[in-house]
Amino acid sequence: MRVEVDQPRCVASGQCVMLAPEVFDQDDDGIVELLDAEPGPAQFDSVRESAAVCPAAAIRLSEK
Repeated sequence: MRVEVDQPRCVASGQCVMLAPEVFDQDDDGIVELLDAEPGPAQFDSVRESAAVCPAAAIRLSEK
């Protein structure tokens, strides 16, 4: 899995950080920061859920 984030689109809801803190973080303004662009299988479900619940659709996934 490959993860990409569109920071200008982010609305700082923080759902991704709560669901997958090993993969996402937030800067001082609450904007998403990607910690791991290629997470391991243990994070796949939480990363998929993060992308699904992101209110700004700022997370894109590509499955390898």
